[in-house]
Amino acid sequence: YSSLRFDIRRIAAIKDGQEAIGNRTRVKMVKNKVAPPFKTAEFDIIYGEGISKLGDMLDLAAEHDIIEKSGAWFAYGGERIGQGRENAKRFLKEHPAMAAEIEAKVRLGYGMPVPGEMRPPLVAPETLSS
Repeated sequence: YSSLRFDIRRIAAIKDGQEAIGNRTRVKMVKNKVAPPFKTAEFDIIYGEGISKLGDMLDLAAEHDIIEKSGAWFAYGGERIGQGRENAKRFLKEHPAMAAEIEAKVRLGYGMPVPGEMRPPLVAPETLSS
């Protein structure tokens, strides 16, 4: 008797020219006894690499208007970074400083800590005395 059940479907092939380099995947939670069901997620699975972190970051940044998307073009700070998702992902892979800046803005938008940033202690320091 499962507590969770997922419906995993390939929705598109990711191609580089004629060669398939991965899949766009949609996962829908169809049964969940521990939380609300019917949540969905879409992500890229790149062969030999796994889930594409840059693809997820690009989607979240476009969703929160950190990256402007007009038609097939993606732009950040007035600079066009690529026509189509794959070209934008390739640009961010070649420019890690810009990718880190975008990731920091996405994380701040969700209230998550930025890598390398000091986190406040979970317990007040005065309660740690022994």
